[in-house]
Amino acid sequence: MDNSKHPCYNADAHTKYSRMHLPVAPQCNISCNYCNRKFDCVNESRPGVTSEVLTPDMASQKFSWVKEKIENLSVVGIAGPGDALANWDVARKSIELIQAKGEDVLFCLSTNGLMLPKYAHELIELGIHHVTVTVNCLDPEIGAKLYKVVNYEGQAYTGAVGAEILLKNQLEGIAYLVAHGVLVKINIVMVKGINDHHIPEVVKKMKELGVFMTNIMPLIPAPGSAFEQFPQTSMKEINEMRDLCQLDVQQMRHCKQCRADAIGLLGNDRSNEFRMTQPKEEVSVEKSDASKEYKIAVTSKHGKLVDKHFGHVTEFLIYEGDGKNFKLLENRKTEQYCLGSEECDSEEGRKDATIQALSDCDAVLTMRIGYHGKQRLAEHGIMSVEYCYTIEDGLGYAVKQLELKKAI
Repeated sequence: MDNSKHPCYNADAHTKYSRMHLPVAPQCNISCNYCNRKFDCVNESRPGVTSEVLTPDMASQKFSWVKEKIENLSVVGIAGPGDALANWDVARKSIELIQAKGEDVLFCLSTNGLMLPKYAHELIELGIHHVTVTVNCLDPEIGAKLYKVVNYEGQAYTGAVGAEILLKNQLEGIAYLVAHGVLVKINIVMVKGINDHHIPEVVKKMKELGVFMTNIMPLIPAPGSAFEQFPQTSMKEINEMRDLCQLDVQQMRHCKQCRADAIGLLGNDRSNEFRMTQPKEEVSVEKSDASKEYKIAVTSKHGKLVDKHFGHVTEFLIYEGDGKNFKLLENRKTEQYCLGSEECDSEEGRKDATIQALSDCDAVLTMRIGYHGKQRLAEHGIMSVEYCYTIEDGLGYAVKQLELKKAI
């Protein structure tokens, strides 16, 4: 199987080739305690969120649009925002419509694996050679702590009973795919105190089944989820676990935990450039009538969109205004808050320097910010506002959030 152009399955390809995710699968058949799927969310970059849900026809049109603009597009995948196999009719139709165009692209999808025994043969017939399955445990008692409900064949199962059904189907489906030449990647969400001690056992089982790669990912505490108060797993802990499990199975180390509508290189999501539908009305927030002026730091690539991660910038745009009118005061250079991998947990001096550089600001307006960065800003009285549209609308939105906080 040629993986030379698949950015997830080949680390050397992720800076050369782009992928696009088709958000055509809104329904999910299990409820994970770490998940809170917001379908119409332009402000977040994590699995399970998207700014739009597409029909198969819209997905086909969007593919042609993206393919025309991004020459190095090599992969089309379905990763939600729910589960691809819980929406198999629309997922299959979307793939078939794009396949009919005759373009040279790979197709892949992600699933929780509950419906793999039913649909695995159809995946193979459709020519899908790359499938990602999320397998967080092998023990139903651990699964009972990770999954709230498993909906299977018209019945809702909870606790260890539901987890056992899910696990049985995952293992059966993975074995079938591998036996028929499909490259299977396993995602594992590492949750401290729940399954972290159990992950090496999961990886050894995946080795036994013949999977191609495992991807151990940090928990992102999603607001509104059962695990929203859990600590985000540090990259130091993740990399230590990857190093341990590398002895059994190849480890993915370049995952960006992408949105369900992600487009572009793994490290440069361009999904905001390719929306088939306009943001809902509430995204363009009414301007405040307050006379107080706020100072807001913005993360932006070119000074038009709020489109950079807080941890990746070395320069903030500093605006001041009252909600109606804003003026750009300066471009303020700072230390990069996070260099990635293990360094992101160790360089406290650099992090403190970044926070100190923003100490006169009321808020930071950014496309995305990590849990620890958000907490550290809050400790210094600086609000974090996640947003992903124009700076003008974002500044108005940030002022509204500041005033709501003030009113509480």
